[in-house]
Amino acid sequence: MNTAPGVWLSGLAAVAALLPVLGLVAAAGRVRSAYWGMLLLCGLGVVLCAGFLIGDSAAASLSVPIGLPGAGILLALDGLSAFFLLLLMLIGTAAATTALDDDGGYAATSPLLPVFVAAMATTLLAADGFSLVLGFETMSLASFGLVLTNHREPPVRAAALLYLGMAAIGGACLIPAMALLVHAGPAGVDLGFAAIRGHAPHGWRAIVILALVLVGAGSKAGLAPLHVWLPPAHAAAPSHVSALMSGAMTKVALYVIIRLLFDLCGTGQPVWWGVPLMVLGAVGAVLGALRANIESDIKAVLACSTVENVGLIAAGIGLALAARAADLPALAALAMGAALLHAMAHGLFKALLFLGAGAALHGAGTRAMDRLGGLIQRMPVTTGCMLVGAACLAALPPTSGFAGEWSLFQAMIAGPRLGGVVLQMLICVVALLMALAAALAAAAAVRLIGVAFLGRPRTPRAAAAHEVGYAAQLAMLGLALLSLLAGLFPGVVLSAAAAALRQTVGLTMGDRASLLHISPQTSTTGYSAPAIAILLGLAIAGVAWVVRRRAVAGHRRGPAWDCGFGAPPAWLPFGDPITQYGGGSFGQPLRRALGVVILGATERVDMPEPGQTRAARLVVRSKDPATALLFQPVIRWRGALSAQADRLQFLTIQRTLSLIFAVLVLFLIVIVLVEQL
Repeated sequence: MNTAPGVWLSGLAAVAALLPVLGLVAAAGRVRSAYWGMLLLCGLGVVLCAGFLIGDSAAASLSVPIGLPGAGILLALDGLSAFFLLLLMLIGTAAATTALDDDGGYAATSPLLPVFVAAMATTLLAADGFSLVLGFETMSLASFGLVLTNHREPPVRAAALLYLGMAAIGGACLIPAMALLVHAGPAGVDLGFAAIRGHAPHGWRAIVILALVLVGAGSKAGLAPLHVWLPPAHAAAPSHVSALMSGAMTKVALYVIIRLLFDLCGTGQPVWWGVPLMVLGAVGAVLGALRANIESDIKAVLACSTVENVGLIAAGIGLALAARAADLPALAALAMGAALLHAMAHGLFKALLFLGAGAALHGAGTRAMDRLGGLIQRMPVTTGCMLVGAACLAALPPTSGFAGEWSLFQAMIAGPRLGGVVLQMLICVVALLMALAAALAAAAAVRLIGVAFLGRPRTPRAAAAHEVGYAAQLAMLGLALLSLLAGLFPGVVLSAAAAALRQTVGLTMGDRASLLHISPQTSTTGYSAPAIAILLGLAIAGVAWVVRRRAVAGHRRGPAWDCGFGAPPAWLPFGDPITQYGGGSFGQPLRRALGVVILGATERVDMPEPGQTRAARLVVRSKDPATALLFQPVIRWRGALSAQADRLQFLTIQRTLSLIFAVLVLFLIVIVLVEQL
């Protein structure tokens, strides 16, 4: 074993082992000491992971003599685990810094936070099935406790119990998946990953493992339709915990999917293995972006956008899986590199946005968008950081969000080169759904910033909002800087992911990723973020110069634009609410499109059926008989299908999972039959 990789692994194993000890210190009443220790340990973890990735070190393994009788916990560090560990330690450093803020309302932080980070680190360092499941389920239990921290309200408890149920289902699926992967040799059952790699599954065993992994790890990642727990749980948790859950925990679940499907299941799997991930990812991206435009709670908006971004990453992973099976290593490297790049970018800017949402909650006393507004005047640092995060969320160049999504779209555009006609058409549909999700995400980002941080205050509490302490501001500024650097130099992130790409798809980005540009092919120019940043800077400077040259000397004050309404009366010091857009105003077009259908002169009216409580009947009124005759059957069928689909949300967890599993199996059977024909 190489000495240097062993040093990196030993240091990270020590970090993972010492973090739970800090939880005991916090439980004993030494909260600040515990979080200072967590800050130092996570900072050390960042240095160790960065050193391992920069040095392109070889993989290393370490056996810890605890765990099952006659065996120990086996840990390993390679390029894939180090990449995700780097993201975890960066977000853990920001969360610990935020928890040290005396003026941020974090004095009662739960001692489970270091345990939560340690469990995620153990999952990433695991080199055998027992360690992986142990870390994964400990992570679930710790995050369940963190959701309930300082909250006893019925909605929060319901969200926590829903999350616990989904976590139990995830464990119940991962354990049999690992059991099917484990090989029983002459010396007995070997849970180590090295032994599993030598006996890759095939046939029905591989199909069952695929389904179990998608349900087990996909539920924790927030992959649709198993994402129902994510918006309420992330919204209920404290903001720095939400940052860890959304930025790091969902990526740990994606790591488990990559580890099991790419590494342990071998390279002999069929092309259609990537189809479920692409379909579920694209559908989840659209659903998450739609909900992000409708939610009125700023943390719920961010949680729903996590579903959208996880869907985009999952679609890229699915395309890489299919491209590797079709023996297209260049396309597989592009798709996996784009997925890893966007995973790093989303982890950073989503943690930033959740910390900003927590600062807004502490400074303005509410998370409701309709009770905020004008925070840019009272909280300029928080607003500036939120603007950076929102620009990444909207995928504006040259941010990290744009670099990740641009790479994913480039991979999807090249995707129709693999498979038959059915798979090629499917990839085109997935690309269209991803484009729709990206557009909706941009609208959600504009809605979040415009309603909550710009405009004028809607309540006295928002008008008197104040900044959080310097520690929380420092954490947000650090994440904002990292997000900007990852956007300006995405090639550096792809270089850090080179070892992970070699391990999963057998090829790196090579000359397609450099310090100043990334490109889908070596023969094309590609995307150069620094050049775009320079052009944007020159354009902004030119506009500012023209404005200053053309401006008239002096100044004058005038009333703010009130959408054409008259001046508010004296008893409405914050203005008439009807004159300022709110969260519901931005979401109204989508609500109308999803809930009301107007086709020509045909109007849709909901009326309850006699004796029914959840279904609805459609009554069509039209001034044009021909229009009514044409669209009335379509609208009635749509209403009937919507009523049946509405009943799905009232199913029990057991029936929901049974339905999902049956649909997944049926879908895979149809794909196999089509390919054979």
